[in-house]
Amino acid sequence: MSFIKSLLSRKEIKRFMKYIVGGGIYFWIGYAVFAVGYSLFRWGWLPAKILADAIGWSSNYIVQRLWAFSDQIHLSEMQHAGRYVFIESIGFVMDYLMIYGLKAIGISPYIGFFISSAFFTVWSWYWYKYWVFPEKKKITNKPEQTD
Repeated sequence: MSFIKSLLSRKEIKRFMKYIVGGGIYFWIGYAVFAVGYSLFRWGWLPAKILADAIGWSSNYIVQRLWAFSDQIHLSEMQHAGRYVFIESIGFVMDYLMIYGLKAIGISPYIGFFISSAFFTVWSWYWYKYWVFPEKKKITNKPEQTD
């Protein structure tokens, strides 16, 4: 019950809204860069997506690190950045496979962006909250129990 209560707290709802803004920045910057590369410059979907992700990824990290999860910063910058790169690298592979698979069955990469972002909104929230930018563990001074 306390887990659900903590998820629904005013602080967590506010954090989630900030997270959504950061994700929106990532999505729309990435979507625009992808559109320019894919449709205007006629690049393949993969090079356009790689550039879109690199730009969106960087802006998202800054927003998440400095705004959405700023009160949970207690690891070194390298630890947060390393965790972010690690989890996003896994996400990239999954994302590219999703969009590739959708394109293979005739769904436009533009639609694939939206489908994949729905999944990664949930995926990233949990990874960011509990691993990339985790809350500092509270130390309790409970006396040891003796038998």
